[in-house]
Amino acid sequence: MIRSMTGYGSATVTRESGTVTVEARSVNSRGLKVVVKAPPGRERWESELRALAESRARRGRLDLFVRVEGTPDAGGASLDEARVREVLDACARLRDDFGVSGEPDVASLLRVGGIFRTAGGEGAEFVPETDDVKQAAAEALDLLVEMREREGDRLEVDLRGRLAGLRNAIDGAEALAPERLERERRRLRDAVEDLAGKGLDEDRLLREIALIADRWEISEELVRARSHVEAFEEFLEAPADEPVGRRLGFLVQELQREFNTLGAKANDSRISRLVVEAKNEIERLREQVENVE
Repeated sequence: MIRSMTGYGSATVTRESGTVTVEARSVNSRGLKVVVKAPPGRERWESELRALAESRARRGRLDLFVRVEGTPDAGGASLDEARVREVLDACARLRDDFGVSGEPDVASLLRVGGIFRTAGGEGAEFVPETDDVKQAAAEALDLLVEMREREGDRLEVDLRGRLAGLRNAIDGAEALAPERLERERRRLRDAVEDLAGKGLDEDRLLREIALIADRWEISEELVRARSHVEAFEEFLEAPADEPVGRRLGFLVQELQREFNTLGAKANDSRISRLVVEAKNEIERLREQVENVE
């Protein structure tokens, strides 16, 4: 079973004085990169949320967005004077130390955020418990993983269809290979007889045919290509939590190499057509594998 690297999940934990919502989104990436985006002053959650994400994914860029909202009837908004002073002091340092021009205004302060707080019964800003944040994150990540698994199921169906096309190409080339050698043997014999007449050297002819057969021999490429297809199918059966995307990508490269060689050696229009069809399937495999975890 494989997983996609694309997924989404969202969960909310509600308490009397407010709610905490976590959204989890993931997209393709060569490795695993976790980015946590929390409200100002809540950076302490980052390490624990990162650990939760890393326990559920092995590849992909995974973004966690944490949103905290106080209950509307928990009290009115009050000005966080200490926060305002911090922002104004920072603006003054930008002007004095770095030569940044301009003066802060109300609109600028509002864009900074965090200058108002929602008052509860004791005038305190709503700050969710870390366990509530972790619960919301865990639920959102579980939903994201479910979506990645569903997408992985769809990817697997498509990949197996492409592999069946490659098997057909391998079987077809294998069936046509002996016939093309026999056809070339007859052609070469007729050509030599026309040139040499009764002086045909049978041993020399057989050696020439053997050399041609060696140059056109494709059995090794077919055996290796079939082996790569079988290995690909085995990886599709791996446990869901085992990332196989990179190994599948390597097998796609090896399949491409074998069919390139097969096409160069084919010397047969029917085998060449099979190779073209196979390369088309390999390109589709490559595109899909890029999204496998």
